[in-house]
Order: sequence, then structure tokens, then C-alpha cells
Amino acid sequence: MSKRSDIVLVPGMWLGAWAWDGVIPFLDQIGHRSHPMTLPGLEEDQPRRRVSLEEQIAAVREQVATLEGPVVLVGHGHGSTVINGVADLEPHRISRLVYIDEPPMATGQRLRMEPDPGREWLELPSWDTLTEWGMSSKGISAHTLEVIRDQAVPQPAGVLEARVMLTNPERKQIPVTMVCCTLPAGAVAEALEVQKSYAAELQGATPTLVDLPTCHWPMFSRPEDLAWAIDLAARA
Repeated sequence: MSKRSDIVLVPGMWLGAWAWDGVIPFLDQIGHRSHPMTLPGLEEDQPRRRVSLEEQIAAVREQVATLEGPVVLVGHGHGSTVINGVADLEPHRISRLVYIDEPPMATGQRLRMEPDPGREWLELPSWDTLTEWGMSSKGISAHTLEVIRDQAVPQPAGVLEARVMLTNPERKQIPVTMVCCTLPAGAVAEALEVQKSYAAELQGATPTLVDLPTCHWPMFSRPEDLAWAIDLAARA
């Protein structure tokens, strides 16, 4: 029997708690308690508002505060940087960090874009553009792609332009799993060895690298396999 855990699920850009709908039934079947989140600024049917990375981190921190005992934090894409920010503030509350297909940004790095005073939001780009950015959707059905585009919410520019600030070295003591989708685990391990900038925050964390060959969005392309990967990390 798997060890049961409280698992907070933080989606990536343009997504809300709904992105985990295909994964949660499998986590529930295993016996975990799932807590999917919609980050501030990405609420459906709400007026768009400018939010900060700090506000998104604070929202996940508040969710963690409602739970008893150590918590597993799972972040997809940009969500990896958000959960790492929570770990920087609450390292003793987190039993494991799980990064899906994207490591968190390190101190001083900017999430995606240089500041532009005239930009408020970033709409979900075309799938071809996303593939060029390293966010392939290969393996997701045409129907599901339509659902994603229909439910996607513009990403707040203030978050995309944020420069990451981390101060607590104790976050490096939290066990880390990275689920490797668009890049195989071997490529991530090589990036760590040669100290590539995109893997800088993984340095010193001795992450467990798990291969899940698929696109950038495994919650849609391989939800059951992703649930088992999260379970494996939670039990480690």
C-alpha cells in the first residue's frame, strides 16, 4: 500500500485546477489527497488583473498552511518556480518537490520575458509557436487541444516578467523529483553536469530524474502515468 500524502498540484501557464482532472482520479485511487490549485490571476470568468509572482507563491503557501503534516508540492512548467518559492519560505513543511518538464528558475533569472509596460497579458499562443518554445503538444488528441484552448486563461505579464529571488538555502535539503518529458533524464543529467543555466536551481538538490516520454503537457497526454510518477515521488 502506498504512503498517503497531501499533494498540492500547481499547473503551468494558462492553466487552472481543471488541468489536473485527468490525474486526480488515479491519485485518489492510490489513496492520496489531491489539492489542485488555480493560481491568482488565472481564475476563469473573473476580471483580468495584474498579479505578481510573490502573490502566486503566497497563495500556494496559504494552501499548505491549511494542511497537516508534510506536503508534497507538484509544479508543472511555470508552476515549478512557484512551488520552489514556497519551499524557500516553508522548507520544513514540504516533504518533496516534484517538477514536471521544467526546472524552477534560479535567483536572478527572469521567468519568460523582459518587462514591457504596454503588455498586460500573454494569450495562449498557437500550438506551433508553443512547440517552437519547447512546449510540444504532440500526443494530445485534437478534441483535448480544443478543450485546453477553450479553457485557457491569459497569463499575467507581471508574473512572466518577474525576476526570481530566493534566500533560504534550507530549500536545497528538500528531496526533489523531476519528471522529464520533452527532454530525457539523461539530457537533464548532462545539463547538471555541465552547469547549464536552465538547470542552475537543481544544482545541489541531487534530484531524482524520472523519464516520462511525452509532450510538455503530460497531464493531458499521459495522465495515469503521470499520477504513478507523482505517487512514486511521494513514496520515495
